Amino acid sequence: MTDGTAAGSPSGERGWRAAAGAALYGPGGFYRRPEGPAGHFRTSVHASALFAGAVARLLCRVDEALGRPEALDFVDMGAGRGELAAGVLAALPPEVAARARVHAVEIAGRPAGLDGRISWLDEPPQAVTGLLFANEWLDNVPVDVAEVDASGVPRLVLVAPDGSERLGEPVAGEDADWLARWWPLPAEEGLRAEIGLPRDRAWASAVERVARGLAVAVDYAHAVGARPPFGTLTGFREGRETAPVPDGSCDITAHVALDACAAAAHAPASPPATPGGPAARTLPAARLLTQRAALRALDITGARPPLALASTDPAAYVRALAGAGEAAELTAPGGLGDFGWLVQPAGIPDPLAGSGA
Repeated sequence: MTDGTAAGSPSGERGWRAAAGAALYGPGGFYRRPEGPAGHFRTSVHASALFAGAVARLLCRVDEALGRPEALDFVDMGAGRGELAAGVLAALPPEVAARARVHAVEIAGRPAGLDGRISWLDEPPQAVTGLLFANEWLDNVPVDVAEVDASGVPRLVLVAPDGSERLGEPVAGEDADWLARWWPLPAEEGLRAEIGLPRDRAWASAVERVARGLAVAVDYAHAVGARPPFGTLTGFREGRETAPVPDGSCDITAHVALDACAAAAHAPASPPATPGGPAARTLPAARLLTQRAALRALDITGARPPLALASTDPAAYVRALAGAGEAAELTAPGGLGDFGWLVQPAGIPDPLAGSGA
């Protein structure tokens, strides 16, 4: 797959995948800045400690399904500054915490003051027994962008360091195959798509590391048949949405085709298993559900506390009311509650079975 570089371009134009990769993760890149992601945008992790508590409950369910192994892994993909990893560890019951091996996976350096029980890695462990959790990780796996030209042909979008764009070569090869299957573009000038193949591969690679347990990806998402006609590529800086400029000054993100990622984890192994060698693993079916449904299955509802509590224990009522407000934000329609959860069991039953879409 091409990286979209325009050979010999005097203005430094290249495809969005290469440009965003350098801007986010290269030397001096956005995700290497000292303030971290929390300095620019608000995720579920930053919205409330209830989120980490829910993930801790999910890890406990995975632990039970695994038969309470001697060592239980929790892997936080795209860990930022370790906020979720630390929150999950703090929320675990002591008996589970004593067996937990918590791994934060992030390209930035380990933050000062992080709990010493948390290992800081630049890639996930080779074999995970437990829960691999990717909260808003896949949306920052850089992708190329295609746009339909005046002749109805999807072409690679090239971008200069200042964010200006022009159309390059027609999309071809594996990228074209991916578009045809997962984001078919009508022959209408100006329609755009993000080519999600790198995310499919990133997710399949992460799932492959889970020997037994559960892999979960949480992100802004869309599904085939309801893709946004002009794509979703955008930037964020200091809490505000902004034009995506690949100069390291802002986050560059795009919503995720989680249905394509789910299918990629079930694709045949490549290369195929050799005769006499280990058989290819067959995974249970993945599920896609909303964050609202997932968190409700993990006992976060946003319900207001009974008014009678205000009379019997006013301080407890105020705390419960604040918690209900935070829970409502995490599950809100049109907001965080609409995030997609991609749930992939490996060798265990689905711990969220029975939760609705």
